[in-house]
Amino acid sequence: MKLGITLPLIDIGGDPGTVREFAQAAEAYGYDHLGAADHVLGVNVASRPDWGNRNTSADFFHDPFVLFGYLSAATSKIGFATEVLILAQRQTVLVAKQAASLAVLSGDRFRLGVGVGWNETEFIGLNENFRDRGRRSEEQVEVMRRLWAEAHVTFKGRWHTINDAGINPLPPRRRVPVWFGGHEEVTLKRIAKLGDGWMMLAHPAGEKAASEFAKLRRFAEAEGRDPRTIGIEVWVSTGEGNAADWRREFQWWKDAGVTHVTVNSTYARMHHRRITGRTLVDHMAALRQYRDAVADLL
Repeated sequence: MKLGITLPLIDIGGDPGTVREFAQAAEAYGYDHLGAADHVLGVNVASRPDWGNRNTSADFFHDPFVLFGYLSAATSKIGFATEVLILAQRQTVLVAKQAASLAVLSGDRFRLGVGVGWNETEFIGLNENFRDRGRRSEEQVEVMRRLWAEAHVTFKGRWHTINDAGINPLPPRRRVPVWFGGHEEVTLKRIAKLGDGWMMLAHPAGEKAASEFAKLRRFAEAEGRDPRTIGIEVWVSTGEGNAADWRREFQWWKDAGVTHVTVNSTYARMHHRRITGRTLVDHMAALRQYRDAVADLL
């Protein structure tokens, strides 16, 4: 089991000293990876009174490639994961280049978590099509993997054309792990076909999560893949319960075949609960408390 933690930028901001202190504390305390979400644009809720509990311009997001490039120089062991990058609103070749550069500069410590997104305003602002984002993302992953593996690529697809060209540098292993977020059946089929792992946050520990894991494994077998080669990551929080509760939940995930657990104590949708405090001190305490509770279960 790999234990990670999400950078709580929405609470603590993105000052270089602050994010460095948090990352170095997570590494020193034995966390395996740092997660960061991705939003390029946030809407002005003053013009959208019915927006609801979704991200807005008031929420802080660093560009994850810039953030992780900075933190890779301030750490030596901890991994990095986008959770998730909205792939279809970005140019595919550029993402391949950025991911490869980060893999090189971090010493191969990067996982690329991708998703299809939900905020049409971002797609409009970035001049990308919101309506075909899922189908297009499959071709995007195919293109990126070709670019990571081959010095020169010739590709003609529905959305991409490359004429005998390539990126440089290439990632150290000629690949970057690609994990998918999302919870629709089409997403599970996409993971079974293309993914290195699934970043799952919709279901609490229990029957529904177990059923979805089994479904993913059936889809993988139908694709001729060993389901054990596909990782599963879940989010947990210290926003409610105590150490005994966290241990029981962690053990359930472990028994269910989860490979990565990521603490995210600012997320408060569905069954997740954020912590009450919003300071760096509060989040550092949560960092320590959760790992202390589950350390012997890793």
